[in-house]
Amino acid sequence: MTVSAFENPLLSGLFGDAELADLLCAEAQVGRMIAVEAALARAQGRTGVIPVRAAQEISDALGLCSVAPADLTRGTASAGVPVPALVAALRGQIGGEAAHWLHWGATSQDIVDCATVLQLRDVLGVIETRLTGVIDALQAASQRHAGQLMAARTRSQIATPITFGLRIARWAQPLIAIMAELPALRARLLRVQFGGASGANTAVAPHGAAISAALAEELGLADSPSWHGDRSAMIALSAWLGQIGAALGKLGRDLILMGRSEAGEALAGAGGGSSTMPQKANPVQAEAIVSLAGFLAAQQGAMVMAASPAEERDGALWGLEWLVLPNMLLATGAALRHAVDLAETLRARPENMAAMLDLGNGTVWAEALSFALMAHMPRAEAQACMKQAIAQARTTGTGLQQALAALPEVERLSIDWAVWTSPETVAEPSRRMAQSVFADWRADREKT
Repeated sequence: MTVSAFENPLLSGLFGDAELADLLCAEAQVGRMIAVEAALARAQGRTGVIPVRAAQEISDALGLCSVAPADLTRGTASAGVPVPALVAALRGQIGGEAAHWLHWGATSQDIVDCATVLQLRDVLGVIETRLTGVIDALQAASQRHAGQLMAARTRSQIATPITFGLRIARWAQPLIAIMAELPALRARLLRVQFGGASGANTAVAPHGAAISAALAEELGLADSPSWHGDRSAMIALSAWLGQIGAALGKLGRDLILMGRSEAGEALAGAGGGSSTMPQKANPVQAEAIVSLAGFLAAQQGAMVMAASPAEERDGALWGLEWLVLPNMLLATGAALRHAVDLAETLRARPENMAAMLDLGNGTVWAEALSFALMAHMPRAEAQACMKQAIAQARTTGTGLQQALAALPEVERLSIDWAVWTSPETVAEPSRRMAQSVFADWRADREKT
């Protein structure tokens, strides 16, 4: 029986992520903990802390060992952590004198944290690939629509003409910045954990530092002082995931608004049907992204709370981390999965974009026409003329440019209105801005 929306068959297609679930599931976690125990034995054999023969026997045996997560349920409920039950099961499978040296000088948190970091390394690789896919697809879409005019909205109101290419670039902009943060996040997160009972490696002194360095090398992680009580890297990870959610949430919300029946300016994805209204194509994937973004935002407080453990080690808040972080990773993966599909299938509806530009009898051009006036008269006078022309356009249905040109104060002026309202004049600044958004991204991609 599954209850979580990430695993429930009714909802997992919306909110789940099978690829990341395989990397984060209980079987994967147990496998990683066994791998850490094997690496620890090899590291301690290399440093002379345990017999080399025992280290080799442990490593060889653990390569063949298998422990079902269900067999650890009772032990975990008793100890509050799965490692004691796991170590007991592994000792039984190793047998002989070598079993005595298993888990030498380590504490449960060393094993769990190292295993978690190994899982996170794999998960970050998947997230990076999907982020790259979203950005690449958005860049291609931005280039395709570089000259497609649409009405910008500010505070939910039609504002000025921009290009669809620029709006798409704005969706990519925070994602590019988020990707740029990934190397530093990896450096902070992918560190070995080996501190022993209280984080000082007392049981294996004076070899603690040497074991830690050797274990880091075995696992392909950076060496580090023990960080049992320093969960700041986990906060950094959750904040990074939250940034992804926020950026994708904007993309989802904008697509929902652009796809409204009365606008219909853009489409993406297949759309979902209604049980009673066959004319509808609901923006299911965009809605799912917004839901997942909200979930990610809501989890931030719990991760901050989990990062304030008491004293040297704290089981209560460590457990809170277990409750929250895996689901944040799944939510991020699902949001990215939907975003890749939406970005790759994004398409404009130029006729509807043109209709939105014409809405309000051309008042979308008010800013451009105001600056055209101010080139010939004082600002205050130009603003007064514009207000008068807008009022006339709204009450009579006359186009704004026509109403403005007919004013006595304006009629005598020689203004080439077309220069200010030509598609190319309007599109060029948007095109340059969109190109600047992707400039560093293009350069980095060309290097690879």
